Amino acid sequence: MGKSSQQLNASLLGLLIAALLLWLMFLGDVPLRDWDEGTRALIGREIYRTGNWLHPTIYGEPYLLKPPLMDWLIALSYKLGGINEFTTRLPGAILSACGVPLLYLLGREVFRHHLTAVFAAGVYLTLLPVVRHGRLAMLDGMVNSCFLLLLWCLLKARHHKPWAIGIGISLGLISLTKGLLVLPLGAIAFLFLLINKQVKILKNPYLWLGIILGNLPVVTWYFAQWQHYGNSFWQVHFQAQGWQRLSKAVEGNSGPVWYYLLELLKYSFPWLWFLPGGLYLAWQKRLTSWGCLILIGTIGYLGLISLMKTKLPWYIMPLYPFFALAVAVQLAQLWEKRKRYQLNLAVILGLIAVVAVAGCVYFILTEPQPELIVMSLVLALSMGFATWLVRKNNRNFISILFIGIYFTLALLMASKSWLWELNEAFPVKPVAALIQEHTEVGAVIYTSFIYGRPSLDFYSDRRVIPLEAVALQELWSTQPYLLLDQATLEVLQLPGSITLGTAEGLTLVAAGASLL
Repeated sequence: MGKSSQQLNASLLGLLIAALLLWLMFLGDVPLRDWDEGTRALIGREIYRTGNWLHPTIYGEPYLLKPPLMDWLIALSYKLGGINEFTTRLPGAILSACGVPLLYLLGREVFRHHLTAVFAAGVYLTLLPVVRHGRLAMLDGMVNSCFLLLLWCLLKARHHKPWAIGIGISLGLISLTKGLLVLPLGAIAFLFLLINKQVKILKNPYLWLGIILGNLPVVTWYFAQWQHYGNSFWQVHFQAQGWQRLSKAVEGNSGPVWYYLLELLKYSFPWLWFLPGGLYLAWQKRLTSWGCLILIGTIGYLGLISLMKTKLPWYIMPLYPFFALAVAVQLAQLWEKRKRYQLNLAVILGLIAVVAVAGCVYFILTEPQPELIVMSLVLALSMGFATWLVRKNNRNFISILFIGIYFTLALLMASKSWLWELNEAFPVKPVAALIQEHTEVGAVIYTSFIYGRPSLDFYSDRRVIPLEAVALQELWSTQPYLLLDQATLEVLQLPGSITLGTAEGLTLVAAGASLL
């Protein structure tokens, strides 16, 4: 085995282990999040229980919004390891973690330079949104890995034609995971081929073989849905979940054109500081494969999601591989050129260190979780050390950034705070336990809480439907179970009601006659 092969294998193994550790550690220690995680868990559990793999449902009702690949994987995970948070998140976490070594392979192919490829994978590995969303039972981390596989196979196919099979298979996997997202991602790949003058790959028979193999399951599944549900499937799946998101803010998820720039500003430091330099270098080398790919991916995808009316934080996920490639170019230049580093870099890293110290004090005084306190200390020390190295013009500040951010993220994932959205509403598990204890299997519960929570449905194994107070009052004559906050309970004044229990400020009541 040659030195290059040993270097490749060692890098791949090291990056994969580092990614799996970060993505899988304490994965099942916090409850599932609404909406996506709860929904994926409900569908996966129903597939596992009923054996209905072809037509996914939630409580027997058709689920037409997303293709089923992730739901199939979750159902298989339940079959192998039981139904819990860890097995719910496991398939997506493993596949998302694979994006790190895949980006390294893509970097080696496009840069033809080992160090820049390592930097790209390292940046991707240490981006908070990539790690956090990749650990969730969501679709976006898996889509990123499939997209990276597509781009890598596309570049490999320039010199070895059989690799083009992977392009078609990757397109099929994206289609069976997130449907219409395959169109913009496929367009980015095609535009890269066009501008980089690689369109001859379209004459490669292996490409078309891969497209047939990859999309045969997709076409089969979509045809089965059309046969079963008719035109209503197309209207819900493509119009409501696809095209409408371009022209209107679905479910009120809106934002300004600069929404995703703010997302980058909030969650991608310190790497964001190196992005402008990387994009500038890509523009200077825009005729190269790597410059062309970075510019097309960044401008094309960021432009598309910025113009969409519906805006959600995880829509930005396919941008992060291009972000990592651009940052890696700038880091590689700083590593190799050995020019005197700018003072503003030391200032930025120093400010992050100061903020980390302030965070440590805050956690000690208000939320004494040991993991968060140590996390803040690690971040402060690593940023402080990196600042000192920058002032000494020592390129090893880059290594310290990677190490410090990795361990900072590891400590965050070891805490209960990495999924901070759980604090937006009442803790779901105590309420679910209350419902399970006092209601029979298959019961429907109506609640005064302002919106439905799929995670509550999952943990209680009951359907919990939100209604306004007037509708709840009208329902009382049918002797339902009601889950009410204290204010609504006092307003309704339900005659003949029996309180079954209270949890997290919500009271479960039933009509006395219904319990006889």
